Amino acid sequence: MTEARRIVRLVPTQKRSRERFERILACALEVMAEKGSDAFKMSDIVERTGIAFGSLYQYFPDKTAIIGTLAERYNAIGHECVQKELSALMTPSDLHSVLCGITDSYYQFFIDEPAVRDIWQATQADRVLQQLDEEDGAFLSDMLGSALGRIAPDTATVSLSDFSQVVMVLIAGAVRHAISLPPKDGRRVLNLFKRMLPKDLSLLTS
Repeated sequence: MTEARRIVRLVPTQKRSRERFERILACALEVMAEKGSDAFKMSDIVERTGIAFGSLYQYFPDKTAIIGTLAERYNAIGHECVQKELSALMTPSDLHSVLCGITDSYYQFFIDEPAVRDIWQATQADRVLQQLDEEDGAFLSDMLGSALGRIAPDTATVSLSDFSQVVMVLIAGAVRHAISLPPKDGRRVLNLFKRMLPKDLSLLTS
């Protein structure tokens, strides 16, 4: 069992409990937006929502469980964005424009959802959440690898896998660097990065 699977929380089924569950998550987002993920505490939820510690811990035993739940939700949205861009990958000549699209979509996602930045920062400081982040990266790499396999069926699977992992790691790194900069600088850096992305799969056949 991986550490990511140790993220424990009670997902309620009754309406009133679901509303409280969502209220806790919404409050957590507000606190992280104001204080950052490092300063966010469980007591902040109690103070702002009036939910007692005992009730809070019934849903989320710790801060990691809250952030992990939010991370999984935003990861799912990110997967949808990447899948949408990959749907345009019909031939090897589409590769560059699709990778640029993924880069732009990923960056815009961070801009539109500022909490994602705080959540990502939190995943880097917690071993359980690090594993969750690694699994998300692997999932995205597999998505790209599967799409490449459809347009390059004669290319070795291991080569497509290696290629996909490297490309997705580079895109993630470039975007996360870009969001640390003022918007104008971030977009300039990403424009440079996109020019460096592979134009086709010739790297795998040379």
